[in-house]
Amino acid sequence: MKIDCILKLFIKAKMWQAVMKKLLILSVFLFGILTYCSGEKSPAGSTEDFFTELEDSSGARASIINDSIYRSRQNAITRAVSRVSPAVVGINVTQIRRFREPSLFENDPFWYWYYRPREYMQKVKGLGSGFIISPNGYILTNEHVVERAEEIVVTMTDGKHYQATRVGEDHENDIALLKIDVSDLPFIPLGDSDDVIIGEWAIALGNPFGLFDVNSKPTVTVGVISSVGMNFGGGSAQRSYQNMIQTDAAINSGNSGGPLVNSEGKCIGINAFIISGSERQGTSIGLGFAIPINRVKQLLPDLKNQLARAREGFETGLEVENINWLVASMLGISPGDGVIVSGVESRSPAARAGIQVGDVIVSMDGIRVRSSADVLEIIDKKDPSQSSSLILAVFRNGKLYKVTLKI
Repeated sequence: MKIDCILKLFIKAKMWQAVMKKLLILSVFLFGILTYCSGEKSPAGSTEDFFTELEDSSGARASIINDSIYRSRQNAITRAVSRVSPAVVGINVTQIRRFREPSLFENDPFWYWYYRPREYMQKVKGLGSGFIISPNGYILTNEHVVERAEEIVVTMTDGKHYQATRVGEDHENDIALLKIDVSDLPFIPLGDSDDVIIGEWAIALGNPFGLFDVNSKPTVTVGVISSVGMNFGGGSAQRSYQNMIQTDAAINSGNSGGPLVNSEGKCIGINAFIISGSERQGTSIGLGFAIPINRVKQLLPDLKNQLARAREGFETGLEVENINWLVASMLGISPGDGVIVSGVESRSPAARAGIQVGDVIVSMDGIRVRSSADVLEIIDKKDPSQSSSLILAVFRNGKLYKVTLKI
């Protein structure tokens, strides 16, 4: 009897279990239909959210990997370039240059005197490089970049243009100091050129072939210090390139005046000239030379004072050239007996003193003059606070005259 009761209860429990299972399946099915028809979004934790989270985590991991790769590509050179590039500038100038038409009697001393070639002045465009050395706008470049320039325009890496003033120039050492009226500028610290090591990295920056005008960014070339203590004569330009730094970092036309920096981002020289060994004189073959920055640092105080002296009227208005053997033979003198006046600026002290083109300056303040470099040195050492005039010995038409030039 008891067994029958137990069996009946067991059968009833199984029946209810089957019914509950069917009801559960039906309720889940109905819930799915209602959710689809109502257009509700998938509940949190659905497959869509899973893939979204997966994409986000993958992007984060990719960003971390890219940052790691970027950091691994950084080195001393890239860090140095990043530091100094904002302080490199392009320089565009309008210069006055002297041109001479060829003469049929170039090699005939007699007829050359009567049929001298016509000379004329003409405006030409020029370009070069420079770099900022102080937050208040002082810029270093080569003197030959801005020589006889009527207008100097400096282009910054942000594309802005500024009119620059010539503060000081050193023709013999080929150094010029410019100034723009801007403050809080990035600048390149000056290093120690006596401490350079042959074989260490050298980075040349500048404006080759005017590429600075394309995107206002300096071009970077990398090499090593090839040699130091290289000495070159002045040549016809009467420049003295002594103790030069040689590098195989490519220096091309337009790089003149730009900085040569080391891997610490410090300037060790000013790019000055190259030896190309071919007719394409502006193309680098790996023989570039830079003026050592220690010499520049020695000259900087004098360069900064030149502007003040010029504003006090310390100008002569004279243009002189060395005397070649042909002119010397026509004048009956030796080539080293003086310098010939090739130009006199109108309304200048030289013009007021009556100095003429073709005059030969033999001495200044009793000091013998044998080259144009001597003239520059005498004028440069003249102290306007001590004397406001120069006493010139001038040879003209076979006679020697004494001329007082008020400065």
